[in-house]
Amino acid sequence: MTTPPPASSVLAGSELGRLRWRCRRGMRELDQLLERWLFRAHASASDAERGVFLSLLDCEDDRLWRWFMEHEACPDADLAALIARIRALPP
Repeated sequence: MTTPPPASSVLAGSELGRLRWRCRRGMRELDQLLERWLFRAHASASDAERGVFLSLLDCEDDRLWRWFMEHEACPDADLAALIARIRALPP
């Protein structure tokens, strides 16, 4: 697992823990992808993009995996754009 950086002023304490817990999925690879965005991009993201991230966390693991691995196109344009941004983040 990735080690989280110090909590930013945008995400602190219990809110960070709650979102990190929601990033925990049935697959380690998904955990890493979602946590990567949480710790590297969430603080600078717009409110709208943060909302899209919350919607992404509501999706089922098998669908997320197919979308991230590009085995299936995500039908929602906002989710698809965020998935592309997450995939583009360096490991």
